[in-house]
Parts: sequence; structure tokens; C-alpha cells
Amino acid sequence: MRHFFGLLLGVVVAAAVLLGGGWASQEAVRGAAQSIDPAKDTRLLIAIGVMAAVGLLLALVIACRVSPLATFLPSMALLAWTVVYILDVSRAASLVPAGASVQQDLAEAGRGMLTLLSTGVYGMLGVALFVPVLMPSRWVRADGDDDQEEYDEGLGY
Repeated sequence: MRHFFGLLLGVVVAAAVLLGGGWASQEAVRGAAQSIDPAKDTRLLIAIGVMAAVGLLLALVIACRVSPLATFLPSMALLAWTVVYILDVSRAASLVPAGASVQQDLAEAGRGMLTLLSTGVYGMLGVALFVPVLMPSRWVRADGDDDQEEYDEGLGY
């Protein structure tokens, strides 16, 4: 059951990184290009808050003892998109939500996604999210510590 919840958490993490991180990075680039003071622009403050929330979510998923599927799903999405970008830039760019029929904030998030993809941030995050999957202790329940104590007592030393 914990792996099912880990899978759902992985979908949430992937959406937060792609949509939230994409939108926030696009707003940060806009603020830097126009030399906007963050204290005077509410939208820029919200973007900084979204970046902090996405960073906190990533840190919690990487550091806490949740199912490794919570990091595996977003890592595979980010790494696969990075590989597609390396092999064919136009195909990777076609996966971004864009066009006249897309809401403006979602289109801004798409432009931010392209920025993060082209600068290699998604590849770096994909590797960082994949490392917890390689730890065997993440695949086992935490309540297995009682068995280890019983084994130590039976050694006869």
C-alpha cells in the first residue's frame, strides 16, 4: 500500500516540478530581465514562494523514508525528457504546452519548462531524484528493525 501512495506522491512531485517550477522560473527570468524589485511585485514574490515550496517538496521526498516510487516516477520523466531533448530538440519542444488554446499561465509554465530543460536543470534534478531508488533500505519497511535485535541476541556471545 505504501508503494501505491508513493506512486501517487510521485505524480504530485512530477507535476510540482514541471508546472510549478516551470512557471516560477519563467517569472524569475521576467523579473531579472526587467530588473523588478521582488518587494514591489507580488507575482514575483509568489514565484519565489513556489520555488521554495517545490524545493521543500523535493527535499522531503529525497530525504524522508517514503516509497522509492515517489522519486522514481519524476526522475524517469525528467531524465527521459532530457534524453529526448539531447536527441531531438524540436520533438522535446513539441511536448511543452503552448499555443493559442492554452491558458496564459500554463503557456508561461511551458516556456519556463523549456528554459529549465535547455539549461540542464531537469537532467540534474532527474539524477538527484534517482539516487534514492538505488538504496535498498528504501524498498523495505521501517519496522524491520525488531528482527535485527532478535538476531543479535541469539548469537551467544
